[in-house]
Amino acid sequence: MNVSDPRADLHFYLQSARDALLWKLEGLSEYDIRRPLTPTGTNLLGLVKHVACVELGYLGDTFGRPSGELLPWMEDAAETNGDMWVTADESREQIVELYRRAWAYSDATIDALALDTVGTVPWWPSSRNEVTLHHAVVRVTADTHRHAGHADILRELMDGAVGMNEGKDAMTSGDAEWWESYRSRLESAAREADKDA
Repeated sequence: MNVSDPRADLHFYLQSARDALLWKLEGLSEYDIRRPLTPTGTNLLGLVKHVACVELGYLGDTFGRPSGELLPWMEDAAETNGDMWVTADESREQIVELYRRAWAYSDATIDALALDTVGTVPWWPSSRNEVTLHHAVVRVTADTHRHAGHADILRELMDGAVGMNEGKDAMTSGDAEWWESYRSRLESAAREADKDA
């Protein structure tokens, strides 16, 4: 029996989510990576900006390892949701590089500390703000995968690109005609079920 290394497992699943999220930006215009596609403003580059902040907070500040990154959108006086969208003055390259620096910083924390190291989440209530590094990495991984899923849906709505990365979409094979027929069948089933309710 092969026993996996917990630290390597955590790194692998966190990195796969990071890679999937960044892949969603590839080949798109500045407009498309920034435009809000939901009523709450969800957009691709904003998701990247957000997860960079999440990593720096949970895997940096929480363990007494502030990154030194300037994040004006996270200051107390900053605009609400400032980490969820990107201004015209902030470039794609700036946000992607911020995220890559956050990866490196987070990975250094994961490598430097034991997984049972206890940290304090500064923005949680003091009665329940202690977490282990293991917990924090699982939380960040879950959050990143969640947002990669959001990005997958946004990208599919834009141009049909789906999956974890190019060439690995994990979708049933079918041409456009098959997918339209499949979607029509689902629409019919939904309407039929609604009549019975």
